[in-house]
Amino acid sequence: MAFTLPDLPYAYDALAGAGMSQETLEFHHDLHHKAYVDNGNKLLEGSGHEGKSLEDIVVATYQADALVQSGLFNNASQHWNHIQFWEMMGPSGQAMPSELETALNESFGSVDTFKQEFSAAGAGQFGSGWCWLVKDKDGSLKVTKTENGVNPLCFGQTALLGCDVWEHSYYIDFRNKRPAYLSNFLDNLVNWENVASRMG
Repeated sequence: MAFTLPDLPYAYDALAGAGMSQETLEFHHDLHHKAYVDNGNKLLEGSGHEGKSLEDIVVATYQADALVQSGLFNNASQHWNHIQFWEMMGPSGQAMPSELETALNESFGSVDTFKQEFSAAGAGQFGSGWCWLVKDKDGSLKVTKTENGVNPLCFGQTALLGCDVWEHSYYIDFRNKRPAYLSNFLDNLVNWENVASRMG
């Protein structure tokens, strides 16, 4: 199926008080995400994957041993990543549901330790990429990081929380201070109810 750019689940200025400006969302959603959709649709045509879901396209085009992923994978995976990213954020004041807090405490020792590991993964991702909280195939919770557009679907994992650490995600608001962006993301931007809903 053709890729379509979803509307943001909130107004462009809804996250400004939580550290993500209207300008960032306009550039990130309307230019960067739209480019993945437009380029992905061009590459999808004639690929043999036209009738598949976005998730199936990501899995089918991922090449585990490739030094460089295909153009279709890169655009499809980044389209999927950004759909999740917008949904994983929300206006400030999102309380963490107790079941998620319990799961994080059991898996990492404390919520603070989870946040430290998540931030370290994002700050330590060399170049462009993502950091994730995932539910692995065995049901355990783990913090991971991936390069470029690679995501947990590629490894049979469930993405519970993901943070975009491509420079375009934070440079307008935080310049080159990726660790500050990550801390602000965890403290002020995450929609924890959305994260909890993904645990299944």
